[in-house]
Amino acid sequence: MDDKIAFVGAGPGNAKLITVLGKEKLEEADLVVYAGSLVNPEVLEYTKGEKIDSYGMTLEETTKVMVDALNEGKKVVRLHSGDPSLYGSIIEQMEELKKYDIEVERVPGVSSVFAVASALNTQLTLNGVSDSLIITRPAGKTLGEDKIPALSRHGETMAIFLGTQKIEQIMEKMECPSDTPVAVIYHASWDDEQLIYGNVETIAQKVKEAGIQRSAMIIIGGVVDPKNYRRSHLYGVHQPPL
Repeated sequence: MDDKIAFVGAGPGNAKLITVLGKEKLEEADLVVYAGSLVNPEVLEYTKGEKIDSYGMTLEETTKVMVDALNEGKKVVRLHSGDPSLYGSIIEQMEELKKYDIEVERVPGVSSVFAVASALNTQLTLNGVSDSLIITRPAGKTLGEDKIPALSRHGETMAIFLGTQKIEQIMEKMECPSDTPVAVIYHASWDDEQLIYGNVETIAQKVKEAGIQRSAMIIIGGVVDPKNYRRSHLYGVHQPPL
């Protein structure tokens, strides 16, 4: 019996953006418990095993399904979107599995934040524009108060997960210039990918008009419309041989 459950990052959407190891785990799996509509159905085509959508299931229910399968000698994969270390709620899942003396094997995935950068044809850190990337989310059912106002004062690139439904409130909280560029990227790397450009003042209305309410990321900062950046040191001067 394989005594570990593989927690696998499915990548941002495009089925080819899963890692080689992640694909191998799916091919070997007898059971895949996946994160609902966040996972592109094309990724699930890599497995011939049983597939269970965890949407609407409690932590205890998903744990029981995986533990029962493992005890039957099956290979089990818990499939998360992107990389499970970002808003994947994996620590609580692993703590629950510890009650059954079951260990987890982690397989990283390509985060949607990197697929977003690719879709925008930009980079998230850019010399003279932004040296840092802030990853955050708005307040909601599982977060009483967010830090968006304070974080927005830094003038660095912000990637806001899980915020499309609250984009109007988010933009009202921003404490940076109203003309700061903003992009909202729906289903980055999926076939129906959609990009919406604007700024802090205009983006909420544009997103509303496009009818996008979920499965999108908000990117805020000068990297959305890169101007007045400096060449990196790597390409700015002659370098000695490595």
